[in-house]
Amino acid sequence: MPANASRRLLVTSALPYANGPIHIGHLVEYIQTDIWVRMHRMHGHEVYYCGADDTHGTPVMLRAEKEGLTPKQLVERVWTEHKRDFDNFGISFDNYYTTDSPENKALSDSTYLALRDAGLIETRDIEQFFDPVRAMFLPDRYIKGTCPVCAAKDQYGDSCEVCGSTYDPTELKDPYSVVSGATPVRKTSTHYFFTLSDPRCESFLREWVGKLAQPEATNKMREWLGEEGDNKLGDWDISRDAPYFGFEIPDAPGKYFYVWVDAPLGYYASFKNLCAQRGMDFDEWVRPDTTTEQYHFIGKDILRFHTLFWPAMLQFSGHRTPTNVFAHGFLTVDGQKMSKSRGTFITASSFIDTGLNPEWLRYYFAAKLNSAVEDIDLSLDDFVARVNSDIVGKYVNIASRTANFLVKRFDGKVLDTVMSHPLLQKLRDGIPQVAAHYESREYGRAVRLVMELADAVNGFVDSAKPWEQAKDDSQTAALQETCSISLEAFRLLTIGLKPIMPRLAEAVENLLGVAPLTWADVARPLSSSQPVSPYKHLTTRVDTKQIEKLLEANKDSLTTEAAKPTAAEAAAKKADGKGKAAATGGAPATAKGAAAADDETDPMITIDDFMRVDLRVARIVDCKAVEGSTKLLQLSLDLNEGRLRNVFSGIQSAYKPEELVGRLTVVVANLAPRKMKFGISEGMVLSAAGSKDQPAEGRGLWVLEPDSGAQPGMRIG
Repeated sequence: MPANASRRLLVTSALPYANGPIHIGHLVEYIQTDIWVRMHRMHGHEVYYCGADDTHGTPVMLRAEKEGLTPKQLVERVWTEHKRDFDNFGISFDNYYTTDSPENKALSDSTYLALRDAGLIETRDIEQFFDPVRAMFLPDRYIKGTCPVCAAKDQYGDSCEVCGSTYDPTELKDPYSVVSGATPVRKTSTHYFFTLSDPRCESFLREWVGKLAQPEATNKMREWLGEEGDNKLGDWDISRDAPYFGFEIPDAPGKYFYVWVDAPLGYYASFKNLCAQRGMDFDEWVRPDTTTEQYHFIGKDILRFHTLFWPAMLQFSGHRTPTNVFAHGFLTVDGQKMSKSRGTFITASSFIDTGLNPEWLRYYFAAKLNSAVEDIDLSLDDFVARVNSDIVGKYVNIASRTANFLVKRFDGKVLDTVMSHPLLQKLRDGIPQVAAHYESREYGRAVRLVMELADAVNGFVDSAKPWEQAKDDSQTAALQETCSISLEAFRLLTIGLKPIMPRLAEAVENLLGVAPLTWADVARPLSSSQPVSPYKHLTTRVDTKQIEKLLEANKDSLTTEAAKPTAAEAAAKKADGKGKAAATGGAPATAKGAAAADDETDPMITIDDFMRVDLRVARIVDCKAVEGSTKLLQLSLDLNEGRLRNVFSGIQSAYKPEELVGRLTVVVANLAPRKMKFGISEGMVLSAAGSKDQPAEGRGLWVLEPDSGAQPGMRIG
């Protein structure tokens, strides 16, 4: 431990799930955590910030299958993408790891066995929905149907997004599997439970709730616990049945730990991996009697797992419990939920690719964040105005107006005799208050105080007018005083902003010729012994065109470029032979069928290629001729999605519209929507076509139709 470290802290953020990109909603949490960590490092504390990708569970397994990858291949790729995004935004993890690790497997096993030996694990048979097509039990979010309360269609198996009701999946009306489209059946399986209803757990949690720093979290926990003796908590199902991507339970073949068991243990697994790298004693940090501190930053949507399940799991498996858990709210953009259609579902990578400075977003979020569990809003107009006004107009402007005068006229040397100026003393009194605001997670207050101090410095510069002093030889001494005071003030402001904008602070440190700034450096002013370097631009202003470009880059466009065909279309262009399968959705044909002639020379595809194409059963609800076209029919298709899809199909020569209504057919369901002359086509209807060398009377198209018993939405494969 460093000699000047008075505290020892382990800090984590919630683990991002390994089935999607990092977006700006995620970044609220990581930026909030990183600022807090950097603040503590500037105090000289021994602090470690550890994270990992959350890799297990059904969604990762199914996405990997869809992409033709193994789950491990998928999570390795996503880890690289996540780490790139975090690095770009200055998230200073000491270790960024994965929950699919040997350390986490060992921790999961030992924790479970300790709970079992303590008499806190029970088994019982439960009835769940089972997908008969995919032969798998379905998580709640992989079941949809009609809400039993308000009758809204296409609602998830645990809650209705229309009326807000919660319910058991078995209460849904007309349920269907999101995975295959099949109607799920009820099936019984043995599950393993962590008995949170045990009096020992209830007693511990009622005591632990008082540790939480946020009143909102404490009140929510007490609501979940209920009154003493209510036994409102219930037990926690910690097992899942195969197939499942995760860790197998030690004494239960074919049963796997529910992802929420091993995911929070992933904090420790990442730190254990770091300890092995640096020769540190992991047990010293996690045993119950440790003097180290442990803090976790999370979103309010996962508060229940982090304040009830996880602490109890740690307590009764022989580990220390968190010092505190800090929850934050959600992010809205321009007052609304993030939206792909509006381009406000903004990914971290697109922010960088657009050329926007990631420290601008760090600053804006910091200015909005406080210690409460409150949502924050990213107003894009306000973002532009605040960055340009505060960072450029107030802060950087101080150095840009004074540094080069000092370099050109005084060899970059400040006056040591002015370092006790009243303005500088005001800043030296204020910066420790800024540090205290960071400590209490009141970042908005910290930013406001820094900008108030910056206003005072700019008032001083405006009053002294160094640009006019430079024109008057009699004002030479006054010019050096003005520039010396201004640059020392700039240094002090940089200390206050360093946790938020570390890269900009590093550039300032190089400009001023000082060592990396800490809170202790408030009392160590600039010295004439270390000349200031010539001023170079430290940052630029935000251009509104960059924001327009960012929104455009994130729009979920409904058009596809002919020059960039989808995988299905690219394969389809090759299909041109006897007995070929024709895709008649206003796009080129799909790959030829298995019955292709022997003289076909197109390369074979693999099972991975085939799995990328999502074939679904659809019912033709309506069909009509397309005015202005001699080839197309317009079909309304039901894929059991809670809405109808519009598809244009080039089969007018073979069918009258009324012949198709009510029939089942097969559709390529994951083909990108295509903008056509007559509207948007949202898929492909498959049909068989005769060969070119058949007599004219023998040529035609035959829409593919599944066997009786198939239902709309079922997956083919």
